[in-house]
Amino acid sequence: MQLKAVFKMTVLLALATLLTVGCAKKPKTDESSQVAQTEMQQQQVAEVSEQPVTETGSSSSSAQDSMNKVVSSLMRVGFEYDQYVLTAEAREALKNNAIYLKAKGVRVQIEGHCDERGSDEYNLALGENRALTVKSYLVSLGVPADRLSIISYGEEIPLVMANTEEAWAQNRRAEFKELN
Repeated sequence: MQLKAVFKMTVLLALATLLTVGCAKKPKTDESSQVAQTEMQQQQVAEVSEQPVTETGSSSSSAQDSMNKVVSSLMRVGFEYDQYVLTAEAREALKNNAIYLKAKGVRVQIEGHCDERGSDEYNLALGENRALTVKSYLVSLGVPADRLSIISYGEEIPLVMANTEEAWAQNRRAEFKELN
């Protein structure tokens, strides 16, 4: 009788172990390095938010001319792997987006997206951080915060359906959806 109970317990333990190990969705990374990297990224975002944005140019009239220029559409911005710090290219695109948003007076939703690597929860948080970074930068460029909302889709809406570095790079992005 006791042998039968031990056998049942062993089988249940083996099944639980197989289910736990066999159903792991994605590999985990070292949590301490992720925490340190996230803290560094948050500090960089805070520094960007605190810095005043100035126009570069030889005269104030060229700055005025650039403010009068209206970009025809909002450009998506990309991010490096596992990052939510804006690249120089992303900042340039956002400057053009800010000109458009200030001229048109529209409300937009900033959508944060990720590639498929990482857990669902991690990617939702990363997508939210990307959208928040974009919003903070646009606000620093003079776009009213009340006209900007954010949402994170994590990895749920890929732009490109492939498992290549090129596809993943395109999926790491922030996009804009006009609400008015």
